[in-house]
Amino acid sequence: MREDRKITVFLVDDHEVVRRGVHEMLSVESDVEVVGEAGTAADALVRIPATRPDVAVLDVRLPDGSGVEVCREIRSRDEHVRCLMLTSFSDDEALFDAIMAGASGYVLKAIRGQELLGAVRDVAAGKSLLDPVATQRVLERLRDGGRSEEDGRLASLTGQERRILDLIGEGLTNRAIGERLHLAEKTIKNYVSGLLAKLGMERRSQAAAYVARMQAGRAARGDGGA
Repeated sequence: MREDRKITVFLVDDHEVVRRGVHEMLSVESDVEVVGEAGTAADALVRIPATRPDVAVLDVRLPDGSGVEVCREIRSRDEHVRCLMLTSFSDDEALFDAIMAGASGYVLKAIRGQELLGAVRDVAAGKSLLDPVATQRVLERLRDGGRSEEDGRLASLTGQERRILDLIGEGLTNRAIGERLHLAEKTIKNYVSGLLAKLGMERRSQAAAYVARMQAGRAARGDGGA
């Protein structure tokens, strides 16, 4: 963001009252401009790339998906868009996914107006607002996941990436996976590229073979290795 212009912000929340309240609070500031709003993940994925805001304030829970998934998709298209997750619930799982999706901050809706304004400014400036204690929990989760080769390789995947990996193991195409998860084929392609990179693989056939090996190992352990 250039210092000679306003911080542009896009708001995503399915509650109009919340959006309006945040909009009005931010709009009175001389250095902030709200450039758009959306109430669904689908609308956000269309409108955010069109407006290219400095900061996207995203509700974690949306009627047609997750703000975390919106964050991941938007960041995969344009890493210059900073994402600030806003939620009513303190949820380690959502926090973990938000961190892995590239969010710059995760704050509760109970936050005071001036604190939210400060968070928007800090995120726009490239700072991370992730709580150190919560981040430590995520790091411990990653470390604990490395106790076995299987968990170690899977630890960096989000829940959605794990689901997609399992579907790759079933032999589904990107289009079929998209239909199963109600996501665009292009979005699935981005997920596949990301999970392959995390697993150190180049082709989806490698991922399919990896899933098959995991399933075989689980079956062997389940029947005593016979």
